[in-house]
Amino acid sequence: MGNSDNNNNSKDFMVGALIGAIAGSVIALLWAPKPGKELRGNINEGALQLKDRAGEWKETAYEKGSDWKDTAYQKGSELKEKAYLKGSDLKTKAVDTTSKLSQRTQEKTQELTRNLQDKWNGNDSKSKQAAAEAIGEAAAEAEKTETK
Repeated sequence: MGNSDNNNNSKDFMVGALIGAIAGSVIALLWAPKPGKELRGNINEGALQLKDRAGEWKETAYEKGSDWKDTAYQKGSELKEKAYLKGSDLKTKAVDTTSKLSQRTQEKTQELTRNLQDKWNGNDSKSKQAAAEAIGEAAAEAEKTETK
C-alpha cells in the first residue's frame, strides 16, 4: 500500500512541476522587456523545449510502465507455479492418506469377518482354550474338595 502512495505522490509532483514550469515560463516571457517578434520566438522556443521534455517524460513513463508490467507478469507466473505445486502436493497427500485409510479399513473388515465366521462356526480357539482351562480348574477344585 505504501508503494501506491509513493507512486501517487510522484505523479502529483510531476504534474505540479510541469504546470509550474509552464506557468513560470509564460510569465517570465510575458514580463520580459523584449520586442514582440523576439518574444514570440522565445515562446516558440520554450514550447519546443517543453514538447521535447514531454516526449522524454513520455518515454520514461512508457519504459517504467513496461518494466512494471514485466515484473507483475513474472511475479504472477511465480505465484501461479507455487500455487500449482502446493495444490499438487496437497492432492498427492490426500490420495496417499485416503489410500492408507482405505487399506486399513479393508484389513479391519477382513479381520472382523474372520472373527465372526470363527465364532459362527464355533471354531473360536480362544473360547475353546478358555473353556478347557475353566474345566481343568473346576476338576482340580473338585479333587481338592474330595480329598479333604
